[in-house]
Amino acid sequence: MSKLFSSKASNGAINFSLLLLRVAFGGLLLWNHGLAKLKGFSAMKDSFPDPLHIGHPISLGLAVFAEVFCAGLVIIGLVTRLAAVPVIVTMGVALFLIHGHQGLKEQEPAILYLVPFLVILFAGPGKVSLDSAIGR
Repeated sequence: MSKLFSSKASNGAINFSLLLLRVAFGGLLLWNHGLAKLKGFSAMKDSFPDPLHIGHPISLGLAVFAEVFCAGLVIIGLVTRLAAVPVIVTMGVALFLIHGHQGLKEQEPAILYLVPFLVILFAGPGKVSLDSAIGR
C-alpha cells in the first residue's frame, strides 16, 4: 500500500512499464492500422493521402513500413529507437499535415500514437527487449 503513495520508481517498474508501452502501442498500431493498410494496399494505393507529394502508392508504402515493420521491431525491442523514428514521422505527418486543419477528435489517434513512440525514442526499450539481450 505504501508504494501507491511513493514517488520512487524502481528499475523493475520502469522496465516493465517500457515493455508494456512497447507491446501495447506497437501491437495496437500494427494490428488496428498497419495490417489494414497492408491488406487493403491495392484498393488504397491510388487514393491514400499524399501530403509530401511523393505519390500515393509511395506514401501508403511508407505508412505500411512504419505501422507494420517498424511497429513489429518496437514490440520485440530490436533496434527500438531507430524503429520508433518512422512511426513518429508517420504520426507527425498524420497529425500536422493530414489532420492539422481538423478538430481534436480527428487528430486524437495520431496524438495517441505519437506520444508513446516519442517516450520510447527518448527512454529506450528497457531491459526486457532484444536490444538489451544483445547488448545494444
